[in-house]
Amino acid sequence: MHPSSFILFSGGAKGTEACFGELAQKYGLDEVNYSFEGHTIERSRGVRYLTNEELAKKDVSITYVSRLMHRNYSRAPIFRKVLQTICWQVSSGTEVFVVGRILEDKTVKGGTGWGAEYAKICNKPLFVFDQTRNEWFTWDEGEWRPIQAPVISMQHFTGTGTRFLEDNGRQALEELFKRSFA
Repeated sequence: MHPSSFILFSGGAKGTEACFGELAQKYGLDEVNYSFEGHTIERSRGVRYLTNEELAKKDVSITYVSRLMHRNYSRAPIFRKVLQTICWQVSSGTEVFVVGRILEDKTVKGGTGWGAEYAKICNKPLFVFDQTRNEWFTWDEGEWRPIQAPVISMQHFTGTGTRFLEDNGRQALEELFKRSFA
């Protein structure tokens, strides 16, 4: 399929999401970045501002997320909106790509982890580039399994991850797009 038939669903935030957007633009893919009024993002291309009503459709219990992720998340209204936009991103993609760090409890570190966990809940193909291990993993039957060279194979895919994108994470994304669209 031609790259123009693919759509990246992301959030346009600093780091991984901005890199996903830059690569989508470079390779001729469409891009949708979910956000909300008052939220700072780096990507202006394809921004889709969600209304309060739309955000409420993806509302999630902070208590539930904290328990599921084995950590305490902020109860600030802006954090709830960020989690809701992540739900929109994951719901919109058929497969999910994340850059971050897989922890011992099988979750992914930080707010990024909610995107990975929600992908598991939604039973979506999930790929994580772990910047610490410098390796791609896929979620398979309740375990993280190393994978050599994933490709973006679904026309609607989600790209999210850490704000603290390292050089190896950027290179992993560049190689992912090259394998998928060159």
